[in-house]
Amino acid sequence: MPELPEVEVTRRSFADRIRGARILAVRQGKPLRWPLGLAPEQLAGRTVLEVGRRGKYLLLRLDDGVLLLHLGMSGSLSFQPAQPPPGAHDHFDLHTTRGVLRLHDPRRFGAVVWSPSLDADPARRLLAGLGLEPLDADQFEPGAFHAGLKARRAPIKQALLAGDVVVGVGNIYASEALFLAGIRPTTRACRLSRPRTERLHAAIREVLARAVERGGSTLRNFSSAAGEHGHFQLEAAVYGRAGQPCPLCGTPIQQIRQGQRSTFFCPLCQK
Repeated sequence: MPELPEVEVTRRSFADRIRGARILAVRQGKPLRWPLGLAPEQLAGRTVLEVGRRGKYLLLRLDDGVLLLHLGMSGSLSFQPAQPPPGAHDHFDLHTTRGVLRLHDPRRFGAVVWSPSLDADPARRLLAGLGLEPLDADQFEPGAFHAGLKARRAPIKQALLAGDVVVGVGNIYASEALFLAGIRPTTRACRLSRPRTERLHAAIREVLARAVERGGSTLRNFSSAAGEHGHFQLEAAVYGRAGQPCPLCGTPIQQIRQGQRSTFFCPLCQK
């Protein structure tokens, strides 16, 4: 599943190129997770002002309303001057004066939704439950993070994945951040001390920033809107390395299941 780094990499790969473009037409394929919310032809003539992001939602701010795009479980975006004829899994094309933005989504859990504004439904409803934005230093500060974790009795790994304390720390990045902070993934979130929470806060910021710098993680078929694959998975310290030596102490990395997801950790380095 594309997580926050992959979504941010996608945003950066086409935001400048589509800014200022006028929408010419919209093509829709098979239905996605939610309806668009207006007739496709009503988008024609509107201008893309900028591309933002909230959690794993991309926000195409228009001169009239906003389009929220979610990549779901397997979606990816491509922005090219021209696209080949749509295939079976190409479900949305936004034709503009600067190129065609295409959503490719084999499992159709993604979405493209129009909202009058971010303060109105459906945008308000979709974004309401999202946690702190980890790449925003002003919003994601240690005190607020610690307070959010104090209210959660779930294991810290699952509390991170839930997205209501901090948003977008997916499975790979949660395992990596917990390793960097030296915290066992089964530790209850509410039992973390302020110093340990501060170490985890710093680790999350570092891991996500490095992932964005490396273009995200391509485990199956992720690529940016410019067609580039990510490389963060090649330098993961624990994720996907069960049985291999810990890069710090040499102890074999262990793998467990938490909430139907694989968790990787060092039993010696992570307390």
